[in-house]
Amino acid sequence: MLQSAQNRRILVADDSRAQRQMLALQLSRWGYDVSEAGSGQAALALAREHEFDMVLSDWVMPGMSGPDFCRAFRALPRENYGYFVLVSAKSGKSAVADGLASGADDFLTKPIDPAELQARLHAGERILRMQAELRRRNSDLQRLYGALQRDLAEARRLQLSLLPEPVIRLGAGEATFLMQPSGHLGGDLVGWFPLTPDRIALYSIDVSGHGVAAALMAARLAALLSGRSPEQNIAFQEGRPLTAQQVVDRLNRLLCADQQGDLYLTMVYADVSLADGLVSLVQAGHPHPLHLTHDRCPRQIGQGGFPVGLIPDASYAAINLRLHPGDRLIIPSDGVTECPGPAGELGDHGLAALIRHSAALRGTVLRDALLAGLSRHAGTVDFPDDISAVVFDYRPALSA
Repeated sequence: MLQSAQNRRILVADDSRAQRQMLALQLSRWGYDVSEAGSGQAALALAREHEFDMVLSDWVMPGMSGPDFCRAFRALPRENYGYFVLVSAKSGKSAVADGLASGADDFLTKPIDPAELQARLHAGERILRMQAELRRRNSDLQRLYGALQRDLAEARRLQLSLLPEPVIRLGAGEATFLMQPSGHLGGDLVGWFPLTPDRIALYSIDVSGHGVAAALMAARLAALLSGRSPEQNIAFQEGRPLTAQQVVDRLNRLLCADQQGDLYLTMVYADVSLADGLVSLVQAGHPHPLHLTHDRCPRQIGQGGFPVGLIPDASYAAINLRLHPGDRLIIPSDGVTECPGPAGELGDHGLAALIRHSAALRGTVLRDALLAGLSRHAGTVDFPDDISAVVFDYRPALSA
């Protein structure tokens, strides 16, 4: 008995009753569960009702030949693979090629030698075992993939919970936050926190790379810049807010000191006085912020600067500007300025045009308009990089 033949179902298709019975007897002795069919049509009907592990089919049968039956058998919906052996008196190379072209796995010539038949079935058993192992591994991979997808979805939900509300009234100003990760998890981070009763900090951060590592770094930064725990916020020392330059310097030293991988970040950190519109801003390798004045003419701010977490002794200079009533400060990520399209990247000029066209809009309407403009430029809503931006409107009349 073939050790692996137990519980295997095999179908013998032959118009010769004597040939079928001889094969069925031999196969039963080896431990197979054998079914018989006297024609290709009858064999196909059985194959529709039962899933056979193996098929031994004569080549020449009335109505439907063995190769035709093999093609029809291959077209049946099946969960497992079926090993198909064609049996024929033909032994030429062209006959073998035609049989294999019909979907057959193996070929036997008449008269059938029991030892050769047993060897062919052994080969079929190996194929079926390998197929079963592949199916098992695929099933394991699908379960792992499903669990990973669920974990990533939960991680995305948690990451998005770290972000501020899309629109926040901040005394004499209003901040609109745009954030759209390109995948499950993103490395961009936008936010704000109070420094004093009449001063706020705005920040936009882009961690290098994508995926879990970048998202974990972004989560760590969210904790370091949290307004909920000023005592743990890197922008404070002994309860007093640091200058914008000191905050970025301090963050750079911290990341350079304990960096475990090759992650770094670019950022813009802005210290905004709500009382008089004075802004002290540090640009650290991030795209240039834009200052939109009442005449709707965007002005580029900054000189670039070094990314944070790469050079321990890097120095960062603060840029000072004043927002007048009705002015707007825009801090984009490179996912915005480098957004690709048929005509090339959006660039600073494209962003400035988009900002001018949206100058009269506020809040979620502004956010949606910016995303729509980027989609029109890219020709898709699936962006290759995280999309994020901070838009701050200085309107002292709001707090009057």
